[in-house]
Order: sequence, then C-alpha cells, then structure tokens
Amino acid sequence: MTIVTSSKSSLNWIVLLYVLAIHIGALFVLLPGNFRWSAVGLMLFLYWITGGLGITLGWHRLVTHRSFQTPKWLEYFFVFCGTLSLQGSPIEWIGLHRNHHAHSDQEPDQHDSGKGFWWSHMLWMFYDIPAKAEVSRLTKDISNDRVYQFFDKYFFHIQVAFAVLLYLMGGWSFVVWGVFFRLVFVYHCTWFVNSATHKFGYRTYDTDDRSTNCWWVALLTYGEGWHNNHHAYQYSARHGMKWWEFDMTWMTIRFLQAIRLARKVKLVSNTAGE
Repeated sequence: MTIVTSSKSSLNWIVLLYVLAIHIGALFVLLPGNFRWSAVGLMLFLYWITGGLGITLGWHRLVTHRSFQTPKWLEYFFVFCGTLSLQGSPIEWIGLHRNHHAHSDQEPDQHDSGKGFWWSHMLWMFYDIPAKAEVSRLTKDISNDRVYQFFDKYFFHIQVAFAVLLYLMGGWSFVVWGVFFRLVFVYHCTWFVNSATHKFGYRTYDTDDRSTNCWWVALLTYGEGWHNNHHAYQYSARHGMKWWEFDMTWMTIRFLQAIRLARKVKLVSNTAGE
C-alpha cells in the first residue's frame, strides 16, 4: 500500500484519537449485556435518519449541490439530522466536498484516490490538509446563516446531549448501539463513497477522475454509490440514472416533490450546462 502525503502536512492527533475512541466504544456491542433487539432497531432507524436523511439527502444533495430546494425549516431539519452523524461541522463538510468536486482525484483534492484506498477512505482526515483553507471561500452561501453557525459550533455538544437522551430512554445499550456503533457504521458507509467508488465498479461516463458506479455502496448509502453518474452530473438530484440503479434518496426527493416540500428539482436535462 502506497500512501502519499504532503511534506507540509502534520498529524491531527485530536481527530485521530477521537476516531479511535469512537471505534473502541463501538466494540462494546459485543458485550452480552448490551445486546437488545430494541437497541439494534434504534441503530438502524438512526442510520437512516443521520446517514440517509442527514448526510445523503441533506448535507450532500440539498445543500452541497443545491440539486433541489425545500422550505428553510425543512432544510434546517435535514442539516440537524446530518449534524447527528458527527462527521464534523456541516459548514466544513460541505466546503470540503465542494473542494473535492472542484479538484477530484488531483493534488488539491483532500481524499485524492490516487494516493491509495486507505488514504481516500479515512487516513486523509488525520492530517492538517490544505483544503481546509478553501472552506470559507466555498461556503459563502451558508457561512453567515446563524442556524448553520450554531450547528457548526455545537455539533459535539449536540451529540453528547443526544447520548444522554438515549441513556434515559434505554440505558447503556441504547448509547452503545445508538451512538457508538451507529456512528462507526455511518462513518464507513460515507467514507466508502470517497474510496470504493473511486476504485470498484463500472464507469458509464468518461469523467476527468476515477469515479465509478458501485452497487453495494449505493445500497449502503441510499444511492450515493452511483458516483460516476454523480461526477458526470453533480447538480442532478437523481444519481441512479438507469432503471436498475436503485436510488432511495431520489425516491425520497420525488416524495417530497409530490407533497410540495421540494421544488426546482434538477435532473440531467437541466444541469448539463452548469
């Protein structure tokens, strides 16, 4: 395995130790006393709320790419759901993802897949990357919003309060499954979009990067695995272009559109010129 890092990059020990601690916490699901079917069901429900509605639909398709619009209160709800995924602050996440699309698989891309699978999957987060300097420039549309600023400042505190709530609801098993195990599961599902969908699968479009369409990542991430389609038409709300490319998030957007909570939905036909 070859990993290439910038000579000017230094380890971010806070992030490294944090990720390690969350993974260690997830191992407590192996203790017999922590196994309850209600806790497992809670984890699966929160996986959809935080990973599906929060990261995939909210942070990614709605805010990062503005592939559709919702009432502001609903946008804030989806951003809150994404905040519960504890993948850092929403403003930084959105800015870094926009940077990824601007320089996909090139040196400025923070998780350039040319530096190796594990670099693009998770190792890039453990370094002080130059791309963070671009976040403020790439997030001018949301950086002055007080709700985004609140989530940006208190995303960790929100998770702690959420853990306390789960403890009061169901004890430590709810915390272990609903926080630690759920976070690790959603983390790796999200990270597979940066790593696996730039290595495994097929390419429908000839894009200037290594993006691929990977069916199993699409199943894990509610449609994000159709990544080559997405890189070809990044502003399209629909990622699964073929009838058999199942895209749960696209179905959710269609439902929101049907009940008039989503509008100005962008598709390939009306994004090609952007």
